[in-house]
Amino acid sequence: MEKLLSHREPMDMPDPLFPIKLHRTHANEYGSLLFNHHWHEHIEFLFFIEGEAMIECNSERLYVSAGDLVVLNSTDLHHGINLSDNLFYFAVIADPSLLHSRSVDAVEMKYITPITQNRISFQNKITNDPEINSCIRSLIEEYEKREYGYELAVKSDLYRLLSILLRKYIVRLLKPNEYELRRKNLERFDPIYEYIEENYQSKIMVEDLAKQVNMSRFYFCRLFKEITNKTISEYVNFVRINKSEYLLRNTSMSISEIALATGFNDIYYFSRLFKTYKKVSPSKIRRNPGEM
Repeated sequence: MEKLLSHREPMDMPDPLFPIKLHRTHANEYGSLLFNHHWHEHIEFLFFIEGEAMIECNSERLYVSAGDLVVLNSTDLHHGINLSDNLFYFAVIADPSLLHSRSVDAVEMKYITPITQNRISFQNKITNDPEINSCIRSLIEEYEKREYGYELAVKSDLYRLLSILLRKYIVRLLKPNEYELRRKNLERFDPIYEYIEENYQSKIMVEDLAKQVNMSRFYFCRLFKEITNKTISEYVNFVRINKSEYLLRNTSMSISEIALATGFNDIYYFSRLFKTYKKVSPSKIRRNPGEM
């Protein structure tokens, strides 16, 4: 089997001397995948302007809408699904090197180094905080206009944003060895996430997955649950149900065909599981594709 791609997302910056970038994202297919499971060592902010989406971060589902900010810390495993017909959000990605000082001072030691090493983690979802929203809007505006001195303004807004997060939204403090262990475990499981994404239609055996990363079945299952907060079967079903929802909303395939296409041989089991995950039946989604 060919070597599978890593879920660690590479981050090439348009300007290596000013490593920050901004994406505008529009989506108009309800249920479409915004981005696959991945993680990175950069700090990312998703600021939602219009529509609704579900961002899963470290197994927690965040339902977001206009005015919400999602903070993706370094090594947060995340993916996103569009939940509206007109979604618009900004993604701001900053390389931690942008924040470092050239000298070791109190700011560097107390705040920047722990943030860039992910020893300080922030709350993932922030809803309608006027200070936060004003700061992120200013950063976006300065970056897009690129007037003389915009780099100073953007960096200033980024520091201001971090100061607000530090005061109001810290959720975790990790020791250096805890961060390093999490990063190594995420890298070790990259082939597993990729394999499931590519083979969700087929029968997936836990023993085969464990062999891919040279672990015993017991240790593999325990570590997978620790990282994702899901068992293997829960994770596989989660992927399958999300794929089936997209097909229900965007194709003319029958419910039976969709069940088979996403790895379910029993349509009744598929329907029960779909309702468990989505709180609505597949047939209702098919009749009313705009509902959730």
